[in-house]
Amino acid sequence: MHRIPRHESKCAAFHGHRYAAEITCLADLDDRGRVIDFGVVKERVGTWIDDHWDHTAILMRGDPDPAIAAIAASNAAHGRPVYWMDLPPTAETLAAELAGVAQRLLADTGVQVVRIRLWETPNGSAEWTAPGWVGAS
Repeated sequence: MHRIPRHESKCAAFHGHRYAAEITCLADLDDRGRVIDFGVVKERVGTWIDDHWDHTAILMRGDPDPAIAAIAASNAAHGRPVYWMDLPPTAETLAAELAGVAQRLLADTGVQVVRIRLWETPNGSAEWTAPGWVGAS
């Protein structure tokens, strides 16, 4: 669940999505002909998503909505603390956030995370790309 403070339309209200993430990694092929075992990405990044974003609220620090404190308290009582962001939790800022997380979680694998595409809905997505990376679309 999230909301976009100061949004001009319905996204100003609390609502949810069924997100899907695409993570593009770049590296030389290993001796098995792959960049990275997909299971490693799923285990590390997927587990982080489950632990921090799934079944919780993703909210902006300083959001003036009076319901924020109640949501945070309710989530904490149910063992699901809010994931706080410094920027509004748009698909764009969530993609950038996930890029930073994925880079940290995969740092020891030798891959470079070069692209994150975060699908908010089946027909709406945002994309983050690493500075200077020009890849095939």
